[in-house]
Amino acid sequence: MDRTLESSAVRRGVLGFGFAAAMVIIWQIAAAAQHPSFNAVPTPAAVLQVITKNFPIMWPHVFSTTSECIIAFLIAATAGILLGTLVAYSRLALEALYPHVVFFQIIPKIALAPLFVVWLGVGSTSRLSFAVFSSFFPTLIATLIGLQATRAPFIRLCEATMAPKWRQFLLVRFPFALPYIFSGLKIGVTMAIIGVVIGEFITTQIGLGYIIKFAASAMDMNLVFAAAALLCVVGLLLYGAVVLAERLVLVRYPS
Repeated sequence: MDRTLESSAVRRGVLGFGFAAAMVIIWQIAAAAQHPSFNAVPTPAAVLQVITKNFPIMWPHVFSTTSECIIAFLIAATAGILLGTLVAYSRLALEALYPHVVFFQIIPKIALAPLFVVWLGVGSTSRLSFAVFSSFFPTLIATLIGLQATRAPFIRLCEATMAPKWRQFLLVRFPFALPYIFSGLKIGVTMAIIGVVIGEFITTQIGLGYIIKFAASAMDMNLVFAAAALLCVVGLLLYGAVVLAERLVLVRYPS
């Protein structure tokens, strides 16, 4: 079974890398040939050259974006899990809070970004708050659904043994909810990145979002794509960290 899973993971990795390599090759050929659809698109080689040449200058921007994404994601994940647990265990909290959660979830987040600037100013506080707001709801909803999805026979077994609520939570409900929670965390980490970048578009003079905005206003497409490529790398690393954490935790709790 382990060999099957390992071979399947290798196969997915090879296919993913092969598809990405094919897209880069097509991009390079089309952009180098000046195809009409690629007039404003630099070649991958030009983008790589910009990154390698200017990386010492771009590094503080990469660090700023990455650190704010991590902080916002950790705050949102903690708050989402805690509030999701509260809502799952309290009927009063479910009836009082859940309709508001749904209401704020359906509002386009970008429409509220200027309000965070008005309320909290143009510093990192507004960016972090908006990023937390953007990534908070997927984790909350996933936690709520996961805790409610615990199999009934296990709950009846806990009740038959008169296990206290906290033991039911630690030994049964939370382990069963972990796959759902990590699904929410995967969405949440991407939303945290989006929230930080949107905040950088509006409020800051540092970060990859600021570089993209500045380069676009100067029509420097090479720099735009270079910053976007670095942003993709940051996103892949953070998403990969969540996936790695999921695998390590589910080895301990194979629910």
